[in-house]
Amino acid sequence: MVQTLKTHYDVIVIGAGPGGLAAAIEAKKNGADDVLMIDRDLELGGILLQCIHNGFGVETFKEDLPGPSYAQRFINEAQTVGIDYLLDTIVLDVTPERKVYTTGARTGFKELTAKAIVLSMGCRERTRAQIRIPGPRPAGVFTAGTAQRWVNVEGYMPGSRFVILGSGDIGMIMARRLTFEGAKVERVLEVMPYLSGLSRNYVQCLLDFDITLQLQHTVKRIIGKERVEAIEAVAVDDKWQFIPGTEEVIPCDTLLLSVGLIPENELSKKAGVNLDPVTAGPIVDDGFLTSVPGIFAAGNVVHVYDLVDWVTQAGRTAGKRAAMYATGCCNLEPMYVPTKAGDNVRYVVPHRLDPEILTQDSIMLQMRVTRPLEQPVTVQVTDGDTLIARKVERYARPGEMVSLTLKGKDYEAVRKAKELRVSVVPK
Repeated sequence: MVQTLKTHYDVIVIGAGPGGLAAAIEAKKNGADDVLMIDRDLELGGILLQCIHNGFGVETFKEDLPGPSYAQRFINEAQTVGIDYLLDTIVLDVTPERKVYTTGARTGFKELTAKAIVLSMGCRERTRAQIRIPGPRPAGVFTAGTAQRWVNVEGYMPGSRFVILGSGDIGMIMARRLTFEGAKVERVLEVMPYLSGLSRNYVQCLLDFDITLQLQHTVKRIIGKERVEAIEAVAVDDKWQFIPGTEEVIPCDTLLLSVGLIPENELSKKAGVNLDPVTAGPIVDDGFLTSVPGIFAAGNVVHVYDLVDWVTQAGRTAGKRAAMYATGCCNLEPMYVPTKAGDNVRYVVPHRLDPEILTQDSIMLQMRVTRPLEQPVTVQVTDGDTLIARKVERYARPGEMVSLTLKGKDYEAVRKAKELRVSVVPK
């Protein structure tokens, strides 16, 4: 915690989940003397504290850890290196001049300033209203993350007979978790013709427990007055239109929604940060610097990752660059080369590169494909007709991020490029 709250810091990190923890630690290690983390929750760790399943840390620690254990390693390190943090504190506003306005029960209203800011607010779930499910509004309709919090942290069961809409990772993981607790998961419905989460979660959470997944199906209406009594499922065509005659009433008392995540960027907008309309996150360079000087962003606030290890890696990069900015050790006017989504690529992060950095670090380009390719594919970066980098993957799926790393050997080609076009094509 903060012993004495200052009014000015080298780096302020907003959000104390995996991205924020990594950013704060790395900023401290790279010369930022005064680092402050701010989080609205009562504890450090973010969403990891309710993710009690394994699957975290394989890339970072070469171990398969539950979420709280993964978070605790970074919490311990943050406390060891001496990072200040404010919990149970809401950030009300962030300005382009790097002023941060907060309010908390212990501190009251405060105005803080920083030489650099890292935005790491994470993401939130889509709700029923955002996907426009018709029907009455009975009790028993929750997001999968809400149910996860209740079951894993609060010790409450939200129902006994479930239908899950969406094959996102949280939804599939909760299908297994609820089964462990004695509930019956009747069905998982997915409107797309392919899985939206990781294949490993489909195998470990649905197939291993004989839970049915129906692709190209959705909820047509919710049935029930006081409490959910059933849902009416229906098949959809390639344009998401209901197919008449395919309706099926599935009795249940609870509907969980796992229909996507949205980067949490209200504060980013207040700070004047430009957002990508595809990802709904900030437009960033290879150091996760946004369009506003001195304001960086990292983790699910930029785009939704599939592994927490990549969130941590992004946080480390953002924290290091924020410290460099705060101490005046970086180029304040880099000559950027933009990245563009090419064939079968929905988006690419980072959105622009400073080729001078390639002489020091490797840069990972991360992307999601627009459609699944269940055969070997080539991930390639080109500048016009010039091939700059490529690699082969066994397949490409929208639910699993694809990456390609540019290294020092690519420096000359990137420096001369006008635009880096990233594509994922059949081999």
